[in-house]
Amino acid sequence: MTDRRPQAERADSPEPLSDAVLVEGAREDPKAFGVLYERYVGKIYSYIYYRMGNHADAEDLTAKTFHRAMQRIRFYEERGLPFSAWLYRIAHNLVANWHRDRSRRQMVSLDELHSLTVGEGPEHSAEKHERARILLEVIRRLPPERQELLILKFAERLSNAEVGAIMGRSEGAIKSLYHRTLLSLREHYQQMESGGVSPDERTKRTHRDG
Repeated sequence: MTDRRPQAERADSPEPLSDAVLVEGAREDPKAFGVLYERYVGKIYSYIYYRMGNHADAEDLTAKTFHRAMQRIRFYEERGLPFSAWLYRIAHNLVANWHRDRSRRQMVSLDELHSLTVGEGPEHSAEKHERARILLEVIRRLPPERQELLILKFAERLSNAEVGAIMGRSEGAIKSLYHRTLLSLREHYQQMESGGVSPDERTKRTHRDG
């Protein structure tokens, strides 16, 4: 009799199954979806936590992301992007709704993003740590959309096409937003590093004094 279990579940499986094969199997077999869950739960949790800054809420929304994905897997269509982009899109929508319902500003967790710019070894000087602190503070002040862009590009290491699919924008729009974000980061960073007033604060003071 033919063994109908997903190949990833068999002891003699030579290599992991592709996402495409698992997705097809997951339409009928919960075990196949379980393999996809194990493959991506860490990345989805990391993405949500970067945007929430709270472990309990991140765990809750991660569970909801995969529950919704399991409910909708039979409607999934491959459109030239990785399956993970579809999961990120579900997580993106859940996080956006969470913040909108609570009227909270989306924040980047400085403690977690610290690892993106500063290592933990003793070879990193106090000067490097201070520069990283300033950079992370600048990132924290960015609008939520730009924070998310940096998370997807640097923390999740996704392509412009994947980021666009998640954020509901074209690849060209993501390239443009990324360019503007980097220019803004550089300007704000230089202002803070020199002890000057940031562009945003300068604009506020101009309006207030005028």
